[in-house]
Formats: sequence, structure tokens, C-alpha cells
Amino acid sequence: MAEKETEVGAGATTAAGAGNGAGRDSAAAAEQVSTEATIPMASDEPTDSYSMLEPRMKKVYGSYYKELYYTPERRVLDPKVQELISLAAALVAKCEGCIDGHMKKSLALGASKEEISETICIAAAVSAAAVVDHSDRTAARLGLSHFPNARPRKD
Repeated sequence: MAEKETEVGAGATTAAGAGNGAGRDSAAAAEQVSTEATIPMASDEPTDSYSMLEPRMKKVYGSYYKELYYTPERRVLDPKVQELISLAAALVAKCEGCIDGHMKKSLALGASKEEISETICIAAAVSAAAVVDHSDRTAARLGLSHFPNARPRKD
């Protein structure tokens, strides 16, 4: 797995040490860690990522991420395809940590250099289309048409 995750839950361990809930009943342990969930990280380096999110929102995001990527019994897409789609989305969103993590996971799942290249080209095409869409909407708002399309001739 290319992305590091911090998973904390009833019976799980934390990065700070194992057994934080040891010796307590499961309800108390669950209460103590109720604000943490699986949080993806692109590397093992210490980070301040997610430091601006309230613990409850980290939990929501972590649960969503875990459900999407780490619940194989509910997965519809092949994991490699899922990672290639995630890579394209990360490129379009310009999320460096996401790009690193999804690139590593795509490669680890056997993505070929041609599949990576096609994924990058798809992301570039979507980004280019977004630029055209934004400029079309601006042109319409401002009444501009610098290079109008030729109208088909009716015979």
C-alpha cells in the first residue's frame, strides 16, 4: 500500500503507541477514539495535513475514504482502474499528495507505463475542456465571439 494511513478505532492502535484502549471496556475505548478514522497520507513523513479539520470532520472523511478504497466486498471497479481514475482526478484537482499516493498505488497494482500515460492524457483533456468551457461561458456573458463557428449551409 503506497499511502500511509492512520487508523484508529475500537481495538485499533494509534501511531502514538499500541493499546491505547487496553484495560478499558470497549465503549470507553470507542469514546476515546471516536474522532479518528482512516486518514490517507502520501508518505510516512510527519505532516500537518488535516490539522485544520475538526476531529469529527476527520472521522467523516476517513470513514468515506475507507469505505471507498478499503471495503473490497462493496467495490465495483477493479482496484487498478479505481486508482487510475483517482490519479486522473488528482491531476485535474492539482492535489500533489493525492497524485503521489495514487501514482504509487497504480504502479503497485500493476499499471503499465502506457496506462499511466493514457490516464495523464485523459486528465489533460478534461482540464483543457474545462478551460474551453470557462472561456465559452465568459464569452457568452460578455457577448464575445472572436472566431465564430461556420454554420452548415442549407441546400
